[in-house]
Amino acid sequence: MSYYLAMIGTQDNPIYELEFGSFRQGNDGTSKFNPEMKELNPFILHAALDIIEDVQWETNTLYLKAIDNFYGHLISAYVTPGNVKFLLLHETKNEEAIRHFFTDINDLYVKVLLSPFYNANDPIISPSFDVKVKTLAKKYL
Repeated sequence: MSYYLAMIGTQDNPIYELEFGSFRQGNDGTSKFNPEMKELNPFILHAALDIIEDVQWETNTLYLKAIDNFYGHLISAYVTPGNVKFLLLHETKNEEAIRHFFTDINDLYVKVLLSPFYNANDPIISPSFDVKVKTLAKKYL
């Protein structure tokens, strides 16, 4: 199973992207997306932003669950109070694990925002952040 995570800033710009595979059932965490799908992943998630804009005003929760699908791949979304969007492209429904994953990613993102060396909406290039996201992916997905 493969996953594609994108964090989209308030100006609809990508601030963090990660493609990874499942660590469950003896998998090694490498993505199994075919080459054509790898090229489409950013476009698929970016197309879901319009749906998120509509859905986020209809609910009072941050986790929007699976908001769309694309050829058997689900798109789950989480909107922070600062309107940064976390999107995850995945194959199977596992809402509870994804909700916990997004909540912990939000905690990491808040810590990045508190850094005096980070400007909001800039790409997150910290190797430490990347390692922590991969650790959370291993824990939940």
